[in-house]
Amino acid sequence: MVFETQALLTANRRGGSENVEQAIAEIKDNYRGPDRLGGVTAIHHIPAREAEFVLMPEDLEPRVAQVLESRGISQLYSHQSEAFRLARAGRNLVVVTPTASGKTLCYNLPILDALVRNPDARALYLFPTKALSQDQLTELNRFADELGDDIRTFTYDGDTPQDARKSIRARGNLVITNPDMLHTGILPHHTKWERLFENLKYVVIDELHYYRGVLGSHLGNVLRRLKRIARFYGSEPQFICASATIANPADLAAHILEEDVTLVDRNGAPSSDKYVVFYNPPVVNPQLGIRRSYLNESRRMARAFLGRGLETIVFANSRLATEILVTYLKEDFSRAPGGPDQVRGYRGGYLPLERREIERDLREGRLLGVVATNALELGIDIGSLDVAVLAGYPGTIASTWQRAGRAGRRQGTSAAVLVASSAPLDQFIVQHPEYFFGRSPEHGFVNPDNLEILLNHLKCAAFELPIEEGERFGTLDLETLCRHLTEIGFLHHTGGAWHWVSESYPADAVSLRSVSSDNFVIVDNTGEPRVLAEVDFPSALTTVHEKAIYIQNGEQYHVERLDYDDRKAYVHRVDSDYYTDAISYTKITVLETFETRSTVDSRQLTVDSQQPRDDHQKRTSKTSGEFRVSNFEFRSPQTTSDDREPATDNQQPTVNHGEVHVNTQVVGFKKIKFHTHENVGAGNLTLPEQEMHTTAWWLTLPHEMLAAMPYSSTDRQDGVRALGNALQAMAILLVMCDGRDLGVAVGENSREKLAVDSRQSTVDSRQAQRTTDNGPATFFEPNIYLYDKYPGGIGLSAPLYRMSEQLLDNARNLIENCGCEAGCPSCVGPVGEIGEKGKEVSLAILAAMP
Repeated sequence: MVFETQALLTANRRGGSENVEQAIAEIKDNYRGPDRLGGVTAIHHIPAREAEFVLMPEDLEPRVAQVLESRGISQLYSHQSEAFRLARAGRNLVVVTPTASGKTLCYNLPILDALVRNPDARALYLFPTKALSQDQLTELNRFADELGDDIRTFTYDGDTPQDARKSIRARGNLVITNPDMLHTGILPHHTKWERLFENLKYVVIDELHYYRGVLGSHLGNVLRRLKRIARFYGSEPQFICASATIANPADLAAHILEEDVTLVDRNGAPSSDKYVVFYNPPVVNPQLGIRRSYLNESRRMARAFLGRGLETIVFANSRLATEILVTYLKEDFSRAPGGPDQVRGYRGGYLPLERREIERDLREGRLLGVVATNALELGIDIGSLDVAVLAGYPGTIASTWQRAGRAGRRQGTSAAVLVASSAPLDQFIVQHPEYFFGRSPEHGFVNPDNLEILLNHLKCAAFELPIEEGERFGTLDLETLCRHLTEIGFLHHTGGAWHWVSESYPADAVSLRSVSSDNFVIVDNTGEPRVLAEVDFPSALTTVHEKAIYIQNGEQYHVERLDYDDRKAYVHRVDSDYYTDAISYTKITVLETFETRSTVDSRQLTVDSQQPRDDHQKRTSKTSGEFRVSNFEFRSPQTTSDDREPATDNQQPTVNHGEVHVNTQVVGFKKIKFHTHENVGAGNLTLPEQEMHTTAWWLTLPHEMLAAMPYSSTDRQDGVRALGNALQAMAILLVMCDGRDLGVAVGENSREKLAVDSRQSTVDSRQAQRTTDNGPATFFEPNIYLYDKYPGGIGLSAPLYRMSEQLLDNARNLIENCGCEAGCPSCVGPVGEIGEKGKEVSLAILAAMP
């Protein structure tokens, strides 16, 4: 294997269009399909297109036009010209064109024009990551060098030296930051930013499509606070957004900004030839439906391209998968010219200087390949790449196109190869390529009025400026919220306003990106102690627990100790032939049912699957009986779940959605051998339990229906768990969310005596939850929960409730159309996890539903 790679690489050190086309032809010949046994299921050719040019605007400031002319830009693409015209007219706008189409100039041009005309004006750029901020700073500094002192651009983030911050606040007229720094470091200290807010003319939000779900809901509240402070200083900024292609960019922008927005989506940029290949690893065990490892197949694909000298980026869906692929590819190139250092890993957790080094080496052609998480999915300039290999479906159509677009950003033929995993969603996409290529990308949804999110930002807003009576902040009753904050000691009402009186700093307690704002620091004790990396709170519990193997850049570290209180993990270098995978346990308790109906009624319901998620959540927040945030309760005069009359006969299956309490705990881990992926051991863990209130959809299966089935209680429970797996996969497809946003768990209706490991990872945990085969030891009436994995919920349960019929039908089709005999990872889960009759019983349950 190593010698084949070395020979290919020596013969083909330089990539190019011819090599890409030869590689695609070889894949087409050698990886046959399509069928569900495996192979290439689609090769989609996107032909090159010509540019649509427009003359440079006559009202463009002459000095800016001269700088562009010196760079060989004498015309604009049509979408760049349209964006400039709208921005000059004072309109809020969102630009939506493909990757590498020149979106950056759509906002840089009107802002540079404005700042050259009036150097006292101010602009604020928001990027989702520090890497994007640094990338944009490099580009803007080139403009500043040629335009002189009129353009004073700086980044302001957590890495900005303290002695530089005062100068930036005083002199900078183009400040580049991220939502997190705006939230914690700028808005709470607005008195130090008086010049910025007095003269704030433009706010740029790049990568708008990134702000969906929780992060987008937080951003909506951060912008409410920004506009509130701007009004206090007498300014009213104009917003320019840029986004990759999604189905509802103008609607998403309008929900986040709470402003009218104009859409610019007619792309005038040229593009080169691109091939998009879908590949399904072949089945190696038809009885169990087991396919070749998608990681091994991604390795083979990447090696085929890298061996031809084609600069390649491999995307993995997790940090663990990233490090496994880096390890494999470094092995492949260990004896090739240039050695294993030609391939690097890139993901969150690497230190900033290391990430900047990798980006620079990619741009300058010193690296042949990189394996990355979605950290490189966004528009960081990493130069000209030939091929993108996607190890697993990213979860959304929009994200897939974004990753595919990282190849072919300049000129020449490029390729993108999607290697499907055994996950049901991957299998659905790769076996139905017409669904992917014939469907518009997903909608982006946000819910800024999520009660927990809004309440936290209301604290921040009160810290920044007193909240006046009659003021609006979202759509909820602001006076009621302020009275609650007064009762628990955060606010004091006097002089017609609520004032912040607590000694706490509220912004520090609110994370925009995760449930907790805490990060764990990883300390390497191999030699002299040094900080190796950082990991966010939720990831820490599953990746750096004691006895875990933590992998970074292909090197293994054994976790000696996890200091939970001080948020530190202590590791040392090892040479391990296995990696670890955590096992978690989830229990759900229903707090309140918003709506319920039988599956008979579900089939009579007309569903509008495109209705925004947050519309329904806003409605239920006004009509449901109770919402709980910590110890705070809102009660309305409506009927509560305690005295509500049952909507359906208790012998019929019912679909429901409402508020739930989720307890999650990491209880153990598995040891998985590299290359063979064998389970070579396991261990128990006792980590603190995590709790949250959120929203959920659930299916209740009546005891009478299950008892009438000719199966043992063990088989029934296996079937319920199998059905839950299929429902989760199809729910992710229907609501078009990230797979990490939606959890699945099984619990007993009312009693909650059956709580199932959310990963269904070990036989031991499954057997511990079973009753005897002689019959149920307790009254078994299960609920299958699909729950939002964020406190307060992000609005997924309401659309799932509306689409219950389609959800159940899709799950039935997924299971029936899978060629395995008794269950596999592509439908209900492997037999070892759902039992020998899990698939059969899940179909029997679906067949028994009216």
